[in-house]
Amino acid sequence: MLFFVLARKAYVSNLQYRGAHMLKNAASLVFGFMYVAIWAGIGSSSDLGARAAEGMTAYIAFNQSILWITGFLTRGLGIEQSVRTGQIALDLMRPTHLFIQRMSREWGQIAYQFVYKFLPIYILYFFLFSLKLPMHFSTYVWTFLALALAAYISICIQYVIGVMSMWTTESQWLYWVNYALSMLISGFFIPIEWLPSWLRAISMASPYPYLLYYPTNIYLDKVDPSVLIGSLMWCIGLTLVCLYVTRFMRHKLEVQGG
Repeated sequence: MLFFVLARKAYVSNLQYRGAHMLKNAASLVFGFMYVAIWAGIGSSSDLGARAAEGMTAYIAFNQSILWITGFLTRGLGIEQSVRTGQIALDLMRPTHLFIQRMSREWGQIAYQFVYKFLPIYILYFFLFSLKLPMHFSTYVWTFLALALAAYISICIQYVIGVMSMWTTESQWLYWVNYALSMLISGFFIPIEWLPSWLRAISMASPYPYLLYYPTNIYLDKVDPSVLIGSLMWCIGLTLVCLYVTRFMRHKLEVQGG
């Protein structure tokens, strides 16, 4: 019950900013058009061919849309701000685990971004680029599961980033390092199979492909859904990390400004 209460409050609190978020959607569309134009040019002037360019259009459109629910989450789940104000001390005293508190609120944020960012952006791409929808219902089920696991992985990563502010007083630099890595080796700018072999190996050993690359290719029927076993393993591993760092921070709490 607490999970749904916190998630609902986070969802409702975002509703008052719908107008501003629509403007962000417009900016996201502009970037998407730029990527599509680049790949259309590459496809028409190289041995990739028009079919490859069309495939990249579908890839970019879905990638750009799901970025709002698997990539653009609250920085550090807001823990850095709680540390600065001293609110973190009260959060740790609550009967509910800190990770559960922050995760529940973030799911409300993700639900909001799914409705007001993911869906509008992808619907516009669908009509503007004449995209094709998957033919099998199972593809939608597997895609939804892939996105849910990807969002959870991103939540765990942001939670660890936020917790690090307990010792660094801020975790903004970790956020931007994570952002840079996610853009580079998650398959956002370029499919992972086209990366240099050494960078591809680093990517495959990280959780980042499960944020964008695999969910997109599952939706496009390019990979087998069995890859979600990897997503599940990362979810379990990162959950254990989140629980461990929370336990550790309880023994060494330093509040700035509290």
